[in-house]
Amino acid sequence: MKKNCLVAQSGGPTVAINASLAGVISRALESEEIDIIYGGRNGIQGILKEDFIQLSDIFATREERNKLIKTPAMYLGSCRYKMKKPSEDESDYKRLCEIFQKYDIGYFFYIGGNDSMDTVLRLSEYAKEKGLDVKVVGVPKTIDNDLALIDHTPGFGSAAKYIATSILEMAHDTYIYDMKTVLIVEIMGRNAGWLTASAALARNENQNAPHIICLPEIPFSKAAFMKKVQDCLADSKYVIVAVSEGIRDESGQYVSSSGDQVDQFGHTMLCGTGEVLRNLISKEIGCKVRNVELNVLQRSASHISSKTDLKESENLGQKAVELALEGKNGVMAILERVSNDPYAICYGAGDIRKIANVEKKVPRSMISEDGFDVMNGPVPAGLSRMNDMYRYLIYLKSKGYERLMQLHQLAQEEKNAVEKELPVRILFDFDPYSGY
Repeated sequence: MKKNCLVAQSGGPTVAINASLAGVISRALESEEIDIIYGGRNGIQGILKEDFIQLSDIFATREERNKLIKTPAMYLGSCRYKMKKPSEDESDYKRLCEIFQKYDIGYFFYIGGNDSMDTVLRLSEYAKEKGLDVKVVGVPKTIDNDLALIDHTPGFGSAAKYIATSILEMAHDTYIYDMKTVLIVEIMGRNAGWLTASAALARNENQNAPHIICLPEIPFSKAAFMKKVQDCLADSKYVIVAVSEGIRDESGQYVSSSGDQVDQFGHTMLCGTGEVLRNLISKEIGCKVRNVELNVLQRSASHISSKTDLKESENLGQKAVELALEGKNGVMAILERVSNDPYAICYGAGDIRKIANVEKKVPRSMISEDGFDVMNGPVPAGLSRMNDMYRYLIYLKSKGYERLMQLHQLAQEEKNAVEKELPVRILFDFDPYSGY
């Protein structure tokens, strides 16, 4: 007997979150076990109000779902609503179970980050405890890249691409002045510095900005930071600093903490790390200092989204539905790295108990000894055109297109042979998704 499914989005947006939604819808439409696909507006808050739309009608065609993949922000809207533990107050859980039964919901998919996965954990356990036959599955998204058990999170690659590109453009802008200049770029990342670390991707053979990278994983010392800035200014007329919004001092206090103010999830409210550093440098060195806060631009820049990021996000949405149809409950769809060269991943399931309330941080081994740089900066999916190509070829191979694989191999061998004989570099390029 067919059941209906419900999907909602939560937390901050990414340029890829609607691609995951499209993936959920596409796979659910293919299933003979799912009838109506409901979308809950504004996350759990909207569901509690029964604020639903029928996605199976709106996105019945592939053309409409393709538009959704590239739609900015969050199609279903969002919320930042934290349910209490059932042992403290189970009213929300009871209400949700009543709604699930009323609309004959057999599958619930929640697209979000750390706090959303906590909701998946609590709701899946509560439904199971009460004997309610609802499969609750998490679909990952966060530009912070801090979810456990997954190689990289949907949205991170696109945000990292925007940050690296912006750093490079600002470096060119800063270099034109014949004066000592410090440019501070504040990047999102409360407790995990993956996004700030990705700023290192801006470096190339012509310039080495950012010159200083400050991550929340390393206790921030004003004295050490000022010495580093002065040393850099001694070697260069301009210095670019990439700093995480969540850096803390040696006592564990956020550098930009606004006192005791917290948000709905108990997170300390932060207010301008870059401005704190700007004031510090201006006071102690006196050179020209500018602070740029990327803010929501880094998570909303759909004009520079990563094609691989969008495709993987869609695939994760599809995988979440497959997991639910297999009877999985209390899991999150994940991707795992199979190979770096060529780039390859596979999809699977992660136990939500090992994901919720766990933060994946930048390991110390990836950070320089002095704490102001990364040793081997993370290369997010989507920054390499070759990544896109190999992802498509792996897809084709899985579908049995052996002849195309043979043709590709011949073309690659010919390309390598020519490059060995002549002082040229051949760009081997094609649209990786034209066959979808």
